[in-house]
Amino acid sequence: MKRYLRSAGQRTVRRGTAEATVRIGGILALPAVLRSLGANPAKVLAEAGFDLKLFDDPDNPVSYAARGHLLAHCVARTGCEHLGLLIGQQGGLYSLGLVCLLLKYSPDVGTALSSLVRYLHLHVRGAATTLAADDDVAMLSYEIHQPRVEATDQLGDGAVALMFNIMRALCGPEWKPVEVRFAHRKPKDVGAFRRFFWAPLHFDAEQNALVFSADWLGRRLPATDPELRHLLQKQIDALAVRHSDDFVDKVRSVLRTALVTGYGKAGQVAALFSMHSRTLNRRLNALGTGFQELVDESRFEIARQMLVDSAMEVSQIAALLDYANASAFTRAFRRWSGTTPAQWRAKRRHAA
Repeated sequence: MKRYLRSAGQRTVRRGTAEATVRIGGILALPAVLRSLGANPAKVLAEAGFDLKLFDDPDNPVSYAARGHLLAHCVARTGCEHLGLLIGQQGGLYSLGLVCLLLKYSPDVGTALSSLVRYLHLHVRGAATTLAADDDVAMLSYEIHQPRVEATDQLGDGAVALMFNIMRALCGPEWKPVEVRFAHRKPKDVGAFRRFFWAPLHFDAEQNALVFSADWLGRRLPATDPELRHLLQKQIDALAVRHSDDFVDKVRSVLRTALVTGYGKAGQVAALFSMHSRTLNRRLNALGTGFQELVDESRFEIARQMLVDSAMEVSQIAALLDYANASAFTRAFRRWSGTTPAQWRAKRRHAA
């Protein structure tokens, strides 16, 4: 598949940048889902340090890390391993705030999805959506960039379900994915996933993604209004300027997807910013870091997430991250963490 990486913005907690945040609207259904599972929402949320009143306004912000911690706590309290899926399947276009209208009034599905990719950071910071397409197949994926986040499997499930509902809203109920991918190990019970998606499921995947026929990208949307779209575009562009990231964060925001899709070389990443690799390194060096440092940082985050969430062998993770062999990956992981990947995974599983 020919890939076109268009990544939404991202902030991390490093080097004094603002902590990644998300609108609570993305998990607005959590209290109702907890009730459906027989739990007391106010009590469960309070145990995790949250007030139920936070859910009164979908625009209330919460840190990406705190949201992950909350979902991990709710999974532990309810015993529901597909909690994220239940929350995500209650969302839709309306979950995206102002960006929802920009998608709705796009001329076609491809333009709408490009806007989703470009402006997701106004809704969620700490993650990115990408769109890849060739003549036959398209893939809409969701990647978490914020480091040390709990419940990444739940966050990924919720995002995939939300993207599924967005595609249905844009294309109609006849739209169906060719495959649905999840970047975590296969759950013991996949019944809830099968009932919701009605499509082939692929677990232990490199990305959380929907794969579908590229023909849908050209589908015209009925609510086209060029004048209204122009006004919305101006408003959202103004918001994007106020929320613009520095250059280091922009590079971080594309590296996760670039690495797992084989586009992580300096020249390839530099091309995404329309510059030469020497210029990319020069700008990063001037900002106190380097390209290889950011690559290692991203590789470490990807490796840890794969070791926790997936059942992939160490050799498979090594290949995914473009290491020559498992030994080279193990040496790098030991340098980052002080232990081997196998020991780190075993310790995390024992702690769980």
